[in-house]
Amino acid sequence: MMAKKKTTATKATAPRYEAFEHPEAQSPMRPDVGTQAAFRKKKPPATYRYDSSLAPALDWDGQNPAREQGEALIARIEDLSRRLTRIDAEQDPEEFQRIVAELREAAARLKALSRPFLNWAGKAERLSFDVPTLPLFVHERLSTKGIIATLGGHKKDKLTQGTMFDLFGDPHHPIADQLTRAYEHPDRWVNRMILGDSLVVMNSLLHFENLGGQVQMIYMDPPYGIRFGSNFQPFVRKRDVTHGDDEDMTREPEMVQAYRDTWTYGVHSYLTVLRDRLLLARDLLHPSGSMFVQIGDDNLHYVGKLMEEVFGVDNFVSIITFAKTTNATTNFLPPTCDYILWFAKNIDRLKYRSIYLQKAVGEQGATHYDKVELPDGTRRGLSALEREQPSLLPVGSRFYSLDNLTSQSIGREKGEGAACWFPVELDGRQFLPNPRARWKTNEDGMARLKEFRRLEAMGSNLRYVRFLDDFPVYPVTNNWPDIGGVQSRSDPKIYVVQTSTTPLQRCILMTTDPGDLVLDPTCGSGTTAYVAEQWGRRWITIDTSRVPLALARQRLLTATFPYYELADEKRGPVGGFVYKRKQNNRGEEVGGIVPHVTLKSIANNEPPAEEVLVDRPEIEPGITRVTGPFTVEGTIPPPVEMGPRIDADERGSDQSGPGSGIDPRPSAFIRGQDPFVDRMLEVLRKSPVLRLDGNRSVTLKNVRPPAKSLTISAEAIQSGDDDQPVAFVFGPENGAVSETLVHQAIREANMKGYAQLYVVGFAIQPNARRLIDEAGAIGVPATYVQATPDLLMGDLLKSLRSSQIFSVCGLPEVAVRPAGDGQYQVELMGLDVFDPVTMEIDHRRGDDVPAWFLDTDYNGLCFHVCQAFFPRTAAWENLRKALKGTYDDAVWDHLAGTRSTPFEPGEHRQVAVKVIDDRGNELLVVRGL
Repeated sequence: MMAKKKTTATKATAPRYEAFEHPEAQSPMRPDVGTQAAFRKKKPPATYRYDSSLAPALDWDGQNPAREQGEALIARIEDLSRRLTRIDAEQDPEEFQRIVAELREAAARLKALSRPFLNWAGKAERLSFDVPTLPLFVHERLSTKGIIATLGGHKKDKLTQGTMFDLFGDPHHPIADQLTRAYEHPDRWVNRMILGDSLVVMNSLLHFENLGGQVQMIYMDPPYGIRFGSNFQPFVRKRDVTHGDDEDMTREPEMVQAYRDTWTYGVHSYLTVLRDRLLLARDLLHPSGSMFVQIGDDNLHYVGKLMEEVFGVDNFVSIITFAKTTNATTNFLPPTCDYILWFAKNIDRLKYRSIYLQKAVGEQGATHYDKVELPDGTRRGLSALEREQPSLLPVGSRFYSLDNLTSQSIGREKGEGAACWFPVELDGRQFLPNPRARWKTNEDGMARLKEFRRLEAMGSNLRYVRFLDDFPVYPVTNNWPDIGGVQSRSDPKIYVVQTSTTPLQRCILMTTDPGDLVLDPTCGSGTTAYVAEQWGRRWITIDTSRVPLALARQRLLTATFPYYELADEKRGPVGGFVYKRKQNNRGEEVGGIVPHVTLKSIANNEPPAEEVLVDRPEIEPGITRVTGPFTVEGTIPPPVEMGPRIDADERGSDQSGPGSGIDPRPSAFIRGQDPFVDRMLEVLRKSPVLRLDGNRSVTLKNVRPPAKSLTISAEAIQSGDDDQPVAFVFGPENGAVSETLVHQAIREANMKGYAQLYVVGFAIQPNARRLIDEAGAIGVPATYVQATPDLLMGDLLKSLRSSQIFSVCGLPEVAVRPAGDGQYQVELMGLDVFDPVTMEIDHRRGDDVPAWFLDTDYNGLCFHVCQAFFPRTAAWENLRKALKGTYDDAVWDHLAGTRSTPFEPGEHRQVAVKVIDDRGNELLVVRGL
């Protein structure tokens, strides 16, 4: 991070904006998504195995070896015991200690065999599982600083291309390097938002990027239970979701896998899915790292046993209880708490930083402070009203309690003449400790306590006066009743199951230092990434659903944070924050360092110890901090051309080249070698509904494979006033629909006389999308149909009567116009959605989309979000207020509308517009200048 001059905000100084970066951290180079078609690096699936001794039965049954293992361990212990009796510990201490260590190990393994276990259907059979090892491609590069700095016409200094790359954290590697040196060449660190199944992504982090043992903290917030159909959000604009309503059901894997309503084996599937992810999370953790799982009371007991099994019962740290909004809909006790299960990777090496809360009279941590010393030195007890309203007391009043001044004299000489057993006179009375006790200090120390008025009689006993401001804070426990709802003015609720920032903040501050890496496999609204960004930690967040990623992206792009003073500007947050001791005009400690006055420090005339409050670093005024650069990535595997090899006589006219042995078609279309097409056909039969905009749909019947086909995957009859034959082509199982595939399918569908072609895919390349929209002019009309990723989950997936497996995506309509002085301006006119029923285009206005982004110099490889627009919301309002006077109001008006600010053409002389629709789908169009 570049060093900056310290400034103080004045009326004449315009506010500044900065971002934390991590110059000392690195990550492997990851290729841009535009290189996908030529990417050739492949890795085999990774196999993970569970300890067979943890299988859910101790009886020998021919498969489970637990009983045999137990008998073998008993025999081993007996043998070692006999050998131990023959060894002289003094003559051969090394051999003696070695056998003792082996005995302890065998006994621990035998004890583990008899430990209670959690059993569920399928657990005994699932002793191992395979996970595909897929590369991660960079889809977007985002930077709030980059967005603000590229607002042409509002910036005095023109940015160079190199400066732009720097703002976005883009190393700008040549295509050749991305293809040949990906995952080998180290790059500068940028934070990461990843679309994909968390299991696959974590496996990629382990085996493509070698991140095992490098993550300091993982926070997982899985669905709380299998009954809650409202634990997800299928639409960007629809935050209120009803349980059991088919119209509100999602079909995305990370959500579907958790619910009994959508998974065949209910809680059994839930436990299987969660255990697999916990296993990979453990492998990613640093030896001093922590794993947190947030859960409700429905599955707290199940998840706790799961974590004991994966992390080891000895690595359990705590169950944290925190308050939530009361739910009074139950017939019995309303649940008011959620829980966080905390396990260590290795509890002997656990990184832990104490978190302190401010003491308040009568509340937790200060319930015994029932006396007061007034400014004139008078001391008395507090009245009931003063306990409830301490502000009634005059300024300068000090609350105190009377603490014990003696300790047990175990193992020491007792009674008269013994050390620290002597008479003390106070106010004409003499005090002695109990004959079995002693004072906590000697006579000199007692004299100092008396001098500083730290002694007070309580009945027949002498007590120590402990002021509340001796240590005005107290360490947080595992009970957090002070945490309430999620909403706040600066960070409002945007997601149906959004986590409060406070528990995340405490967990991050307790177990990480600035610059450490934090991972969240369940992104949701992006709270973990938001809090990690706030506190200068590096972060990776993952989600299968596009909806939460769309919301989290907006949240991070438009967030503002305090600028914490760095101990070493050049190193960034990893150098630590600055903490100082400060007091307000009432004498209260308000800084990040507080004194800890104790009886010992007063009695020994020592300066008090100091404690650092890690949540109170110094804040530099006049600087607004924004989110640092981050990427949006995805688990898109190597290209579809890398299909299975086929014999030359099977290739026919589709040869890719002499002796290549590569089928140019997606591997999914090679009949008999991949069950993907058959599964897609079966799902289409069970869910023969294509969702259109405005709650309309297309219904299909007689779905079947074609008799003969080169490219077409399926055919059907489209129901309506005039039933028509339609054709389907399925994109690759792992990858984007290519322009070549679309062209071949259009040609075949036109030749065979189909009335409509549906191109079904999980992702699509921009040129392929453009060809689909122009298909009607060159042949049969075509429509792109977005398939949700849960289609890959196989036989466990149920079918709902109103499933959202397939939805017809719209296409943005944009206008690119000259803006004078050699500049251009882009306007989002709207979002066009093709209706195959009426064969017409439905139009949605440009100001009625959740978000749209502009890359003013699109290189075809990766999308740089140069300008970001959120027409429906005032997402930029916080930053607008923080930077008031720095930029014209016209800047912010543009970012909330449908017209870009003017910009100069870049090196590639083409722009790309990406629109986010209500389902989180990303719709991309490219225009030349």
